[in-house]
Amino acid sequence: MENKYIPLYRKYRPQTFHDLIGQENIVHALSKAIELNRIAHAYLLCGPRGTGKTSSARILAKSLNCHEGPTLTPCGKCPACLDVMSSMSVDVIEIDAASNRSVEDTQAILEKIQYVPVNGKYKIYVIDEVHMLSTTAFNSLLKTLEEPPENVIFILATTEPHKVLDTIISRCQRFDYRRITTDDIVKRLEFISQQENINIAKEALYTIAKNAQGGMRDALALLDQISVLGFNKKIETNDINEILGKLSYDVIHEIVDCIVSSDCSKSVPLIDSIYAKGNEPVQIVNNLIQYFRDLMILKNCSDKELIFSLTQVNEINYEKIKPQAEKFTVSEIIQIIDRLSYYTTQIKDTTNKYLWLELCIIDLTNYKNLPSAENLLKRIEVLEQQLASGVVSAPAPQRGSAPQPIQQPKPVAQAPRQQVQQVQREEIQRPQPQVQQQKQAPVSTPIADPKTADIHSLWVSILHSIDSPPSKAIYAVAKPVEISEDKIVIAFPSEILAKKEKERRPALETAILKYLNIKNPNISVVVGTNIQPVKTTMTPPPTPAQKKVEEQNIQKQEEEEYHAIMQAKKEEADKPKEVKPVDSSSQAAMVRELFDGKYID
Repeated sequence: MENKYIPLYRKYRPQTFHDLIGQENIVHALSKAIELNRIAHAYLLCGPRGTGKTSSARILAKSLNCHEGPTLTPCGKCPACLDVMSSMSVDVIEIDAASNRSVEDTQAILEKIQYVPVNGKYKIYVIDEVHMLSTTAFNSLLKTLEEPPENVIFILATTEPHKVLDTIISRCQRFDYRRITTDDIVKRLEFISQQENINIAKEALYTIAKNAQGGMRDALALLDQISVLGFNKKIETNDINEILGKLSYDVIHEIVDCIVSSDCSKSVPLIDSIYAKGNEPVQIVNNLIQYFRDLMILKNCSDKELIFSLTQVNEINYEKIKPQAEKFTVSEIIQIIDRLSYYTTQIKDTTNKYLWLELCIIDLTNYKNLPSAENLLKRIEVLEQQLASGVVSAPAPQRGSAPQPIQQPKPVAQAPRQQVQQVQREEIQRPQPQVQQQKQAPVSTPIADPKTADIHSLWVSILHSIDSPPSKAIYAVAKPVEISEDKIVIAFPSEILAKKEKERRPALETAILKYLNIKNPNISVVVGTNIQPVKTTMTPPPTPAQKKVEEQNIQKQEEEEYHAIMQAKKEEADKPKEVKPVDSSSQAAMVRELFDGKYID
């Protein structure tokens, strides 16, 4: 009968302290403790998965219970060593705290610690994932951990030490395991590949090591999985990426080229073809995040060896990626990574994952239009220079086109929008004069001339009024052709985007109603990139500052009318009244009638 296949991470598990990779400080401390025979009664081993915690516990158990021990080099042949290696030792008890976490399980342990070891010198309890124990189970171990029998040792292992009670930690010697470096993992993988006759390139080993995230067990498991491909050909990096479901650097490089050139018509079909091959949207976005992270490190680091160790970049693709990194600024890369992180959350929380993936790519192809602190500072600086020179440039309708200067006219009513807003702010901040007796004419509110209104500025304002980010991303690609009260025409660069626009039409209609106050607008869509815009005949609604000035003018006019009416009433009351002569005979008759005919002189 053929022997059962043993996975690589079990076959090449460290059997001595010399075989333990990447934990030199812990190996040195435990070795000195064994040499000086200063063995503690409880150890707490903490660290990420696959870094050697359980292996260290078994090596320590063999070193203490070996017939030649305590020794740093257990023989591996005596019954005590063989039992530990086969996980069948009576004196070394391995317990899974995840399935034995109750107080009854710890009480069962405490009942057995009074018995002496059978084959070795110590009875050793290895409790893996100890943070899973309940609080009552932890408390039942406190007294025993503090003063156990002389020949009993507890070794606690955990990946989450913050969940272990402080009273437990204080009774143990704590050792923190660190992640194994990429170079150490690659050296170990090269040794195992030679032993197992695995035909694999060194770049592929680096790819495995970087995807293991510092865990030797994960690296060996992935090498074991990919080793079946090494019998017929040499295993390359692309083979590793296919096993992991990751995109190759060439594919991601092509996507980023579309982002750099703002080529939405090419990026959407490219993403569709990648998705059709079975790649998940979340994985695609995560690959883009990793790629832009590599671009950021490559842009800020000049040492090639350091770049190769920190990123997925190698000698083959370095010269290809370097020019692409120069086309981005650091702030743009950070902003793109932030947008990708946002879409990762949205894709995970939605049922229509592919739609959000498309919106993500469309949004990234327009990354130059994303608001950033750097762009805003540049715009403010340019605006200050234009105001100082007296020449203000209108916003360009398309990216890359030079703005046409407009001479500042003297009438306020025909001034550009920035100057109108400045006049409004000065009008609001100016102290109001005392109300005069004479009625003043109301001040007219300056607004932009409809004949010179800019169609691009209207479209940008409509986009800002759209509340839904996916809808805003769709319409950000469009180009306004005509905006009027009768109809609104917009152009898309491709048929795919024009078809998807119908799903987002309600959001645009809501924004037009909010900004232009047009109900049921007549919206039509055309496809093309060279369509010239038509001059708009739409007057932008007054800004909040303009509305405030109008309200102040109306209130001022009402106060003047009120004071005029009150002044007229006061003058009427101050005039002397005319006294009419009274007939004395009639007055005397009235008095006699009142006093019963008695006349009072």
